[in-house]
Amino acid sequence: MLGIISFPLFVGATFLLNITPGPDTAFVVGRSVAQGRLAGALSALGIGAGSVIHSLACAFGLSAILAASPSAFLLIKILGALYLMYLGINLLRASWRQRHHHTEGTAPVAAPPMSPKRLFMQGFITNLLNPKVILFFLSFFPQFVAADSQHTSLAFLLLGAVFVVMGTAWNLLVAMVAGSLSQRMSGNQRLKCWLDRVVGAAFIGLGVKLAS
Repeated sequence: MLGIISFPLFVGATFLLNITPGPDTAFVVGRSVAQGRLAGALSALGIGAGSVIHSLACAFGLSAILAASPSAFLLIKILGALYLMYLGINLLRASWRQRHHHTEGTAPVAAPPMSPKRLFMQGFITNLLNPKVILFFLSFFPQFVAADSQHTSLAFLLLGAVFVVMGTAWNLLVAMVAGSLSQRMSGNQRLKCWLDRVVGAAFIGLGVKLAS
């Protein structure tokens, strides 16, 4: 079918890759814990939209061109790392403010919830600016397309669609679980503060790792 080979193996590998924790999962968990299931779901949809762009770029050769340009690839790498660190620092600052008010005995000033558009766009940008996603698509997808296929672009698009659907479904599940946890601990500001710190530190660590 369109030159696709070992399709069941592709589905199995995609499942395992999706459940492996990474920047996307960390971002969905962070948004779900901070604002609930809907926020996590919107973030997951944004990440899925980013994967759609990566799939299209891979299918039409744009990813290969980008990966072959050291300066362009380095720019995306730096921007992606800085963006993750920016998100992490914001979470740490928010947790510090909550802790500061708790220590002084004053009511914490809750950060205004992000708009649906901003939640979606943050997920989209987080995925789009991850250079490892570009390299992943370029190295992973060709393993499941025959070298003599006359429909390479269509094959990449189909594999990309499967990858996006499975990845989005997993991230939505993560959002539901993390959002439920957030609701249960809504009255425990200290626990929420520590979770924000953990997720914020994870974002900063991922950003540093991405830049290295």
